[in-house]
Amino acid sequence: MQFDTVIHGGTLVTSSDVARGDIGIRDGRIVAVAENLSGGDARIDAGGRLVMPGGIEAHAHIAQESSSGVMGADDYLSGSVAAAFGGNSSFIPFAAQHRGQSVDDVIATYDARAARSVIDYSYHLIITDPSEAVLQDQLPRAFARGITSFKVFMTYDMMNIGDGGMLDILSVARDHGAITMVHAENNDMVKWMNGRLARAGLVAPKYHAISRPELAEEEAINRAISLAKLVDAPLFIVHVSTAGGAAIVQREILAGTRLFAETCPQYLAFTRDDLDRPGMEGAKFVCSPPLRDAATQAALWQHVKSGTFTSVSSDHAPYRYDETGKFIKGRDIPYPQISNGMPGIAARLPYLFSEGVVKGRISLQQFVSLSSTNAARTFGMTDKGSLAPGMDADIAIWDPEATRVMSLQDQHDNMDYTPFEGLELTGLPETVMTRGALITHKGRLIAKEGQGKFVPRAPMRLLGDGYLAKERDPAQNFGAQI
Repeated sequence: MQFDTVIHGGTLVTSSDVARGDIGIRDGRIVAVAENLSGGDARIDAGGRLVMPGGIEAHAHIAQESSSGVMGADDYLSGSVAAAFGGNSSFIPFAAQHRGQSVDDVIATYDARAARSVIDYSYHLIITDPSEAVLQDQLPRAFARGITSFKVFMTYDMMNIGDGGMLDILSVARDHGAITMVHAENNDMVKWMNGRLARAGLVAPKYHAISRPELAEEEAINRAISLAKLVDAPLFIVHVSTAGGAAIVQREILAGTRLFAETCPQYLAFTRDDLDRPGMEGAKFVCSPPLRDAATQAALWQHVKSGTFTSVSSDHAPYRYDETGKFIKGRDIPYPQISNGMPGIAARLPYLFSEGVVKGRISLQQFVSLSSTNAARTFGMTDKGSLAPGMDADIAIWDPEATRVMSLQDQHDNMDYTPFEGLELTGLPETVMTRGALITHKGRLIAKEGQGKFVPRAPMRLLGDGYLAKERDPAQNFGAQI
C-alpha cells in the first residue's frame, strides 16, 4: 500500500485503547493502522511519544461580537493558530445571531471570517431572535448545510429568549436532528443580586463572583432539562461551574435523559479569590458563570473523572486587558461593565493533560474522549475524533514528559495576558496535523492561512425511546397529536 505519510514508532491512544503502532496516511485520510508500516513519501518518527486524535475545541468565541458590540481579540487566523499550538486540529466556534438578523446573513458573515482558518472548522449558531422565519425557514436551511447545533441563553436581556422561545427552538431541533446548547443561569436571580450589590456600592471585580449565585445555575439547569424533556430533544449544558449543577446532569444522564454537558479549565484551575487581586487585576478573571471555590473544584474534577461531562472545553472569550476589551467602557467601572470572558484555547489541553493525566485524575483514554472523540460524536463530525482507517488524519503527537511554565508567548493568540501565566505543566503537543497536513511542528507554524476547511456535520442520531411526557403521549392524552 502506498502512503503519503507514515507516522511510526509511537504509542497510539484512542478513547478505548493504548498500543504501540504506526499510522499510514493517504489523501488526507488514515488508510492503515498496524504494528509496523514501511514506505511513505514522508515518515514522521514519533519516537515513543503519544499519537492521539487531534483535539476538537467545541466551545470558543472567534471573531464574534458580544451582545453589547465588543469584538473579541482573535480572528480566525490567530484563533486557529492558537488552537493548533494547543493540540487542536479542528474547532467549532460560535456564529452569533443578534436581534433582527437573519441566520442566512450570519452564516455568510462567518463564512467570510472563517476563510482564514489554518484548521478545519464548523459553527454552532447562537440564536437570540427565534422568529417564525428563523424557525421554519432559516434554521432548517442551516441544518441542511451541516450546521447541526446552536446555542441559546437563559440570561442576559439581549440574548435571553425565555422558556417559550426555548421550547420552540428545542422542537425544531428535535425535528431536524440538531442539538441545542444552553447557557443556563436564572436571569432574574442574577439581576436581583446585581441590583442589591449596586445599591450597597459593592462593585469591585471580586463581587462578580457572588453576583451570579450557584443556585441561579442549578435552577436554570434543572429548568432547561425539563423543557428539553417535554419535547424529548437532546440538550447540551455548556460551562457547568457548580457541584449542584453537575449532580443534576449526572442524575439525568443516569435516568436516560438525552443530555450532554461540559465544564471548562477555568473552573478547575481558578477560584473566586482570583477575582480579588490588587487593583483591577481581578477583571482578568471575570467570566460567566463565575469562578467558584476550592470545594467546587474538587467536585468538578470528580465529575470529570466519573464521566458526567462529555467534554472539557475552553469557552475561549478573548477580551484584552485594555480599552479594546475588558475596559471598553473605561478603567474605573463597576464589575457588570467589564467585558465578560477569559482566554484559554491554547491552554485547554495542556492544562487537562498535566492536571488530569499526569496527576492521575483521568486516564489517557479519558483524555482523548474529553478532548476529541466525544465532541466528534456529539456534534456530528463523523470523520474526526479517532485513529481508524477511513477517518480524517487529524492527529496530535504529544510529548508526555515535556515541561513548560505557561506564558503569554506560548498561547499564540492576540491577547495581552493569559490567566494561566506561571503555571507549570507536564505533557505538551509537539505536532498537529489536519487531514494529513502539518499545522504545527516542534514549535513552528507550518500551515498557511486559509488551509482549514468547513466541515458539514451530520444530524444527531437519537437512540432509544427517549422521554415521553404523559401529556404528549396519545395513549394518555385523549389521542392528541402535539
